[in-house]
Amino acid sequence: MNSPINLVEKFSQFAELWQPKLIAEMNDYQFKIVKIQGDFIWHSHADTDEAFIVIEGTLRIDFRDRAVFVQPGELFVVPKGVEHKTAAETITKLMMIEPRGVLNTGDEGGERTAENNVWI
Repeated sequence: MNSPINLVEKFSQFAELWQPKLIAEMNDYQFKIVKIQGDFIWHSHADTDEAFIVIEGTLRIDFRDRAVFVQPGELFVVPKGVEHKTAAETITKLMMIEPRGVLNTGDEGGERTAENNVWI
C-alpha cells in the first residue's frame, strides 16, 4: 500500500447493499466497508468481537434486550458471542474491523451470507 485509502472513492465503486468489500488488512484483521438499509438477520460471532464505525447515516444494532444507535464518526464494538441484528432506515455506510475470514452472518449462515474477501 503506497497511498492513503480514500473512503469516499471506495464507497463510490459499488451500489449493492449488505455485501462487505475489503479495503485493507493489518496483521490478521480486515477492514471492510459496506452499505446497508433495512434489517439484517439475528446472528452472533462465537470467537470474535465485531467493530462498527459509522461513516454516513445511522446504524441501529438490536440486542435481545435493547437497541444501540451509532451515528457518523462513532464506533461500537459488539462483544463475541452476543446475538445482534444490524439495521438502518436509510442507506448507511459503515466500516467493520474483524479478523480475516469472519462471515457477515456469523454462526447463522444462510442466504444473506456475503462472499468473503471481495477487494475493491
